[in-house]
Amino acid sequence: MIEVKNIKKSFQDGDEMRQILFGISAKFYDGKTNLIIGQSGSGKTVLVKNIVGLFRPDEGEILYDGRDITKMDKKQLKELRKEIGMLFQGSALFDSETVLGNVMFPLKMFSGMSYEEMRDRAQFCIDRVNLTGSENKFPSELSGGMQKRAAIARAIALNPKYLFCDEPNSGLDPKTSIVIDELLSDITHEYGITTIINTHDMNSVMGIGQNIIFVNKGHLGWNGTKDEIYDQDNDDLNNFVYATDLFRDVRKYRLVHGYQRTTTK
Repeated sequence: MIEVKNIKKSFQDGDEMRQILFGISAKFYDGKTNLIIGQSGSGKTVLVKNIVGLFRPDEGEILYDGRDITKMDKKQLKELRKEIGMLFQGSALFDSETVLGNVMFPLKMFSGMSYEEMRDRAQFCIDRVNLTGSENKFPSELSGGMQKRAAIARAIALNPKYLFCDEPNSGLDPKTSIVIDELLSDITHEYGITTIINTHDMNSVMGIGQNIIFVNKGHLGWNGTKDEIYDQDNDDLNNFVYATDLFRDVRKYRLVHGYQRTTTK
């Protein structure tokens, strides 16, 4: 489990300091898909960058199974990062490497395995994301969905305890997005990973959101499950959830049929 406690973060903006995060506290659970949602500029990306150690918070604690990343030195951070998998928004595959080479890359950097062991582990991950037969293809030869699956294979190569995904469905069509969501959900449950997904996609939220963190103007706006997110007495959350025509229609349906609003968390 990852737990953040009272995280605050500010940046220099001209002659003034501009505060982005205002004391956010939240828990991200093992074996669950933990989704961070919020409008652009809400602070959710800054929160994630604090959690992974790219930024250091001004105040607060970030605990990886009780280990506070804010108190770690460079050596300790390097060791922790061996336990972390990253899925970047644009996949970030190396153009000059094949799928196999891309998936083997973190193993070469951190594992200490022999070449044969690395190749076998990479092949296992490629098979797990249903890319068998694409080992020798280059990223330019893959569709957007296949590139994303290759990036997932690379992210799980080191068998991480923690997996961070930044807008995993960005640029994908709805059908492919569902495939990626289901793959991330399956891997999370299969290996008991603490998966944190930063997303704008309400279809992902309603599809796989088990623990949802809504960040609003740098504050924790709401925390709950996909089954609890509808009809909360929280205007900011409802404005985000029902921003699209599809979800506005869902809201109308629920109101017409008398679904009960619940108090926000």
